[in-house]
Amino acid sequence: MLELFINKFRVDSKKEKEITQKYIDMMSTKTPHQNQVIGALSGGNQQKVLFGRWLATDPRILILDEPTRGIDVKAKSEIYAIMNELVKTGVSIIMISSELPEIINMSDRVYVMADGVIAGCLDHADVDQEKIMQLAAI
Repeated sequence: MLELFINKFRVDSKKEKEITQKYIDMMSTKTPHQNQVIGALSGGNQQKVLFGRWLATDPRILILDEPTRGIDVKAKSEIYAIMNELVKTGVSIIMISSELPEIINMSDRVYVMADGVIAGCLDHADVDQEKIMQLAAI
């Protein structure tokens, strides 16, 4: 990622700003300016900034651990939309979540772990809360 805007020990500030703005726009991040301290943003916008940082690396696989923990419903919806768009472009997402509705609605395949061991795998068509809980209780 750094090679996108660093050339022979010099930072290409223009390129850096272009990339930053691209992801602010793509994520619909609400920020007064590009140099805003991340900690001063809302939780949902902080999550979007982190997504943008990861996406700037042009990943093929993203591992998201509790991607919507602690954010409001609107921000969750926006993050789900971003995740769906990423999948459409060929990015694979491994999502770890303790929220069953999130797992059921966002997953193509669900692996359930119990006591550190994979208890089972469910395809999207077979995923429901009862089956997940049965596997988790094994």
